[in-house]
Amino acid sequence: MASCRDMEDIVEDLSMRRARGWAVVNTHPHRERLALENLMRQQFHAYCPFMLERVRHARRTREVSRPLFPGYVFVELAADTRWGPICSTFGVRTLVRSGEQPSFLPGDFIEDLKIREIDGVIVAPSRSFEIGQTVRIAGGAFQDFVATIIDLDERDRVTVLMELLSRPVKVKLTSEQVAAC
Repeated sequence: MASCRDMEDIVEDLSMRRARGWAVVNTHPHRERLALENLMRQQFHAYCPFMLERVRHARRTREVSRPLFPGYVFVELAADTRWGPICSTFGVRTLVRSGEQPSFLPGDFIEDLKIREIDGVIVAPSRSFEIGQTVRIAGGAFQDFVATIIDLDERDRVTVLMELLSRPVKVKLTSEQVAAC
């Protein structure tokens, strides 16, 4: 049977866990990796979600990992943690604050991001459309026109080919503006 002192320790431990959260750290431009490395070197539990982005340069296409939230990393902090050293870390611009206290994100938000990671990068949800699929335009000036998807963009845009005035015409739309036939 647990003593009263043991129960106090358990309650204190639970309240400390609840008092922990993920603080948002603003980094210098393109310095997320540097800030992440230096924060971890100082024994902070830091996290920066990355995603793969297709980059085209000089007729070459390659996939590069880029931060999901450019300019930001997250640091897990307890309410009583001294956060002054975070602001003087190389790569860090400032700690996002509400007044004089750090702003915290709920731990569930970060955990949901970590669940979507595969091999260190956030995986985008599967697309509902495929290249070559016939779709009906669901809104805008071309509503109810039938078109064929010719390209899918990382930014949730769809390029379709449709007949307009007896000519094939390319139109870029958002995925919300098209529906499967």
